[in-house]
Amino acid sequence: MNKIIHRAGERGYFNHGWLETYHSFSFGGWFDRNKMGFGLLRVLNDDTVAPGKGFGMHPHDNMEIVTIILKGQLKHRDSMGNEGIIKVNEIQAMSAGSGILHSEYNPSETESCSLFQIWIRPSTMNIKPRYEQKSFDFKEKNNRFMTLVSPKKSHETIFINQNAYFSIAVIDKDNKIEYKLRESNNGIYLMVIEGEIKIDNDVLSRRDAIGISGVDVVSFEALTDSEILVIEVPMG
Repeated sequence: MNKIIHRAGERGYFNHGWLETYHSFSFGGWFDRNKMGFGLLRVLNDDTVAPGKGFGMHPHDNMEIVTIILKGQLKHRDSMGNEGIIKVNEIQAMSAGSGILHSEYNPSETESCSLFQIWIRPSTMNIKPRYEQKSFDFKEKNNRFMTLVSPKKSHETIFINQNAYFSIAVIDKDNKIEYKLRESNNGIYLMVIEGEIKIDNDVLSRRDAIGISGVDVVSFEALTDSEILVIEVPMG
């Protein structure tokens, strides 16, 4: 097993007033030569957007961008004509492909919006840009992994242009579960959304993360009631 642990307090941090953001990997004004990504996972930003604020129209290309809402809601608009509000229990995925413009802002006047925004390098370059949004019944993820994003076009998951999988599990205290990798050349990057878990002898708390490769199965034990995100990605 190859592993690397990223503690929550080691992430890049900026408070722009309207945006409070933590960067797991080098991004914007924060650079760490040892944190340029994990396999084809390039960005994992933990953002909190103030009421009525957000990101103006800006460009992307050749990146798979997944947004997971943790609290509140976020309004999306893009150059393809897509417009909608993403809420808790909803996932958004966008293939920037040959190029797209989009904006995101918090439509609430009173409640902040907390989210993960995750960028994955694509499998095929310069594809036609695409956008997808889907609701999930997160009650189904108790003590098991629920797959949210996959490279398979299915009504059960959101499609991504890469051999990558996003899964979330809510684990009751003292429960143990396993994650079995789908692809032999993939690794996993696990983020503890809430709670505390143990992998082998390593204890991970809220927003701690671990990257693991070179294994087929990873076992977890919840030391408290916990929620975890697992991103399975090609390592090269």
